[in-house]
Amino acid sequence: MNPVPLPAQSQENLNSHPAVPALSAAQRSNLFPLTAAGYAWWRQRSLRALGADYTLEREARLFRARCSPRAGQRWLDVGTSAGFYAGVLARAGCEVLAVDISAPMLREGARREPDARIDWAQLNMERSDLPTGAFDGVTVGATLNETRGPAALLRECARVLRPGGQLWLMYLRRTGGPLQALFERPAAGGLNFPDPAWVQRQLPGLTRTDALAVGAVQFERYVAGAASSERETL
Repeated sequence: MNPVPLPAQSQENLNSHPAVPALSAAQRSNLFPLTAAGYAWWRQRSLRALGADYTLEREARLFRARCSPRAGQRWLDVGTSAGFYAGVLARAGCEVLAVDISAPMLREGARREPDARIDWAQLNMERSDLPTGAFDGVTVGATLNETRGPAALLRECARVLRPGGQLWLMYLRRTGGPLQALFERPAAGGLNFPDPAWVQRQLPGLTRTDALAVGAVQFERYVAGAASSERETL
């Protein structure tokens, strides 16, 4: 198991910079060990609770079918939480950098996915110092909903992809419903629910090749520099 780095700065101020918004209430809640301990339980049930009858096993199969991760590839798992996508990638033989703003989440991920092919790092991807073009692929599982700077996060994900690299997104898209309006309030979580067309506009150097809506859940695959040829069903 690779050790989790423990930064000198506080989690709340991680990667502090004027261009990086303060953490949302949802992000701050992930800093607590109790949240980290229960996250895998919630992730297993979350899509069904949100009206999408989609298990983690089915989500993993969907990801593998569309992205075809292979041994020797280098992937970045953004907002890894309990390490779901990091584990799927490692079992495919990929080298993985799993990042999160929460040290308790990273410790829980490392405990659940004790694979030497995974490195765990505390990092805010709204503004990172990762090298440009360093990764064959990037996964973002629901982190887009929690971040205060979704456009900045997407730009960073695109920047670190090599030409031809893949970006895989799973997020709750905007429906305009009353529950989303409630959870967008700062005191209730400060979540954001992007429209897929808005997401696409934030990624001008990438082409969306796949999109699937399951209830309010959106799965999307982008490729850096690919010709436009989108599949609306996966």
